[in-house]
Amino acid sequence: MATATITRTDEKIQQDVLAELKWDTQVGPNEVGVIVKNGIVTLTGQLDSYTKKWAAREAAQRVYGVMAVADEIEVRLPSSSTRSDADIAAAARRALEWDAMVPVDRIQITVSKGAVTLDGEVDWNFQKHDTERVIRRLTGVRTVLNLLTVHTTPHPSPTQLKQNIEQALVRSAEVDAERIQVETKGGKVILKGTVRSWAEREEAERVAWRGTGVTVVENHIVIKP
Repeated sequence: MATATITRTDEKIQQDVLAELKWDTQVGPNEVGVIVKNGIVTLTGQLDSYTKKWAAREAAQRVYGVMAVADEIEVRLPSSSTRSDADIAAAARRALEWDAMVPVDRIQITVSKGAVTLDGEVDWNFQKHDTERVIRRLTGVRTVLNLLTVHTTPHPSPTQLKQNIEQALVRSAEVDAERIQVETKGGKVILKGTVRSWAEREEAERVAWRGTGVTVVENHIVIKP
């Protein structure tokens, strides 16, 4: 049975993004402005923490019909949350030391005016994202630049890796695997095709990153609700 295509107007997308922001308890009502043009959502306003800024971006990405998100939110920390760069760097190091999944001895932390840069090498992509997740929750952090690279580990052949990722996409309840094409070149994975939402596009990329031996994922998937 054919499924009818649902047209999402910019006005409807804007309403849904505002509703999602209101639903998310991390972001207060009326803290974020939302502009939508051709499915592209622009977030504006000022928030008092980087965690809130991240939550607002994720809330917008969850909405059906959103093609991309331009995050123009400014983080303005209250005086009670202001810390010196040295204090932030020390707190970041301590926080990573408490996370058993992160190889803290291979991560370099640089802080400038509250902006944290992460550099170094990790074994797995989840460690790269876990490191950033830990840092962005710290008081005083205004933004995080994640330059961590994933260490090249012994990996299956490109053909086997392609099959493994395709099978993982089929298993995922959040992705329509039939609309996604997978290409592999060594440890690099290239995703193409179409999906119905930004969230589905992001989930396809997360699935690809879970593959053993994956070092780079290029996501060229197009959103077509």
